[in-house]
Amino acid sequence: MTRQYLVSIHDVTPETLYRVHELMERLETAGLLPVTLLVVPGSGWSDTSLRELRGLQQRGAELAGHGWIHRVREIRGWKHRLHSTLISRNAAEHLSLDRAGVRKLMRDCHDWFGDAGLPEPSLYVPPAWALGALPLSELQSLPWPYLETLSGVYCRDRQVFRRLPMVGYETDTLARALSVRGWNALNLAWASDRLPVRLGIHPHDLQLRLAADLEALFHRGGTALSYRDL
Repeated sequence: MTRQYLVSIHDVTPETLYRVHELMERLETAGLLPVTLLVVPGSGWSDTSLRELRGLQQRGAELAGHGWIHRVREIRGWKHRLHSTLISRNAAEHLSLDRAGVRKLMRDCHDWFGDAGLPEPSLYVPPAWALGALPLSELQSLPWPYLETLSGVYCRDRQVFRRLPMVGYETDTLARALSVRGWNALNLAWASDRLPVRLGIHPHDLQLRLAADLEALFHRGGTALSYRDL
């Protein structure tokens, strides 16, 4: 079976662009384009780094929103603390905000693309896939047609949530490597001809503990879909 992937590169900032270029080259060689770049708007973009981002678009990348600064301002409550310990560390930006704060962040993220002279994106992925206090019903009044969470992708206009398997490789400790490898195996077993796998790559994955697993996936190749193809 030729596996189908929805490929995304997370945490795209001016500081990670050099790693994003390297990953784009690997994805091109593996035949895994298009790829969606999850852009962090509040990370200090300059005219030079924006030109680099447009160059990546010309190579087959699509852009999506990914929070604002991709860092929490504070840990709010035991649920956030547990999420931070087990999954997100300090990345789940939405979890430190109330409902109004999440709405404002998502609007600011969307508006940044137009202000920067970039195409209007359709997909929003909250940092660490954690939507926080905002119910899906409130997406009707926000400018994002598609939302990705840990369990799948939501289409605002059709009000349909599609559960999809996902694999990732961001592991900086042995314990995380073991748990993520198990998660990946379960999700790859779940996939089928009709069920593409979300491949979420982080900029430094090829320097972390599951680099060989990601290299093996690149070697096997497959077919990449756009999120719009869903």
